[in-house]
Amino acid sequence: MGAADDRFDIIAVLDRYAEVLDERDWPGLADVFTPDVDLDVGGYRATGLEAVTSHIRSFLDGCGPSQHRLSNYRIELDGDTASSRCYIRVMHFGKGEHAGRSYEMWGRYADQLVRTPAGWRSRQRRIEVTMEQGDRILLGPERGGAA
Repeated sequence: MGAADDRFDIIAVLDRYAEVLDERDWPGLADVFTPDVDLDVGGYRATGLEAVTSHIRSFLDGCGPSQHRLSNYRIELDGDTASSRCYIRVMHFGKGEHAGRSYEMWGRYADQLVRTPAGWRSRQRRIEVTMEQGDRILLGPERGGAA
């Protein structure tokens, strides 16, 4: 397997995260993260796959449909480890009492990845929000945030 294959496989893992969130396929996060993953979402932190899953669900379970779009992938390989950065643009729509409202955010995912027997997985993700528009209340009434 060459560097181009590794890059393609890492992009597939990053894209899988977007699919998992938009489909609310929470068990699918095991296709993205290591069991000991560390997640930092603008100061909100969680460690371990179970805690990270719960953390992400706290943002999205109360939200209506979403669409996570990724682009501008930058990947640096170093044997069985890698770092990546990509741009994100995410639309969230309200449901229930928040129907008709939306929240959009732009930012970056920065990951530290490791090759595992199951393929590449992220062991650390930092999410940086650079711009936002709309009503953050859609992402959890107690704090508002971004996944």
